[in-house]
Amino acid sequence: MKFSVYQISRQGGRERNEDRMGYAYTRESGLFVLADGMGGHPEGAMAAQLALQTFSAYFQKAANPTVKEVPEFLSSALMAAHHQIIRYAAEKGMLDTPRTTLVAGVMERGHVHWVHCGDSRLYVVRHGQMLTRTRDHSYMEQQAHLGRSTDHINRNILFTCLGSPAKPVFDLSGPVLLQQGDRVLLCSDGLWGTVSDEEITSELSKRPLEQAVPELVEMALKRGGPRCDNVTVLAMEWETADEFQATRVSTEDIEDGVFASTIQSGVPDPSIEDMDDAAIEQSIAEINAAIRRTAERNT
Repeated sequence: MKFSVYQISRQGGRERNEDRMGYAYTRESGLFVLADGMGGHPEGAMAAQLALQTFSAYFQKAANPTVKEVPEFLSSALMAAHHQIIRYAAEKGMLDTPRTTLVAGVMERGHVHWVHCGDSRLYVVRHGQMLTRTRDHSYMEQQAHLGRSTDHINRNILFTCLGSPAKPVFDLSGPVLLQQGDRVLLCSDGLWGTVSDEEITSELSKRPLEQAVPELVEMALKRGGPRCDNVTVLAMEWETADEFQATRVSTEDIEDGVFASTIQSGVPDPSIEDMDDAAIEQSIAEINAAIRRTAERNT
């Protein structure tokens, strides 16, 4: 398995950058994950980091050296990440839960599968054309899909995310059979909020990743102005040609059982797999009870 990868995250005009990204791989499988911690709720960066660590831990366990059932892995890892965030909030006695969007892709056996929740996106670009992209879990995208006006709809209003007391809505997609030179891009809404799909496709198609990705990020930052959102991008080119590139990864010499990751280590609570819906509901009830107690004290 050969691929080139390039990742970059730039802080815009926000107080802090709550985006997180990373990738991991074995000899025959690769995982790419990006999460955007949500403002308006506490510790968005923690929610994003917990999501990445959970996916990385699940991938390390499942990829031996391939993941047997990729869709099942993606859905299980996503729900485990959601549960981990809920548990973190309950253990900290938080009055509100940290929340994050998430998009993740697994590349193996020449195919890519992906899952997403919220408005962080995944694009697949081939021969200068956008083959597909995720559809945001937002009211604006929902109305646009129905052919209705979106003039007065805030694009930042989502109807699902990880960490919310409500069970997350997510979409599984793929598999798409990859061809040499295909490019897969994961990004936060800081990119696509000011840079169009056509521009993303064009820029990604005409330059090497290490040139195209920074150019897209700079474009987004300039257009966003002083109050620009954080911009985070993780891009991969499948089966990069043999000429050497600084971003190129070849897994051909990796032995079975070897796992590499750029995601900050931190294994989630090992009991997370035993946290069923009843346990999650109990954690949510504890958070809601704390909220009620605080409201009563303030009246």
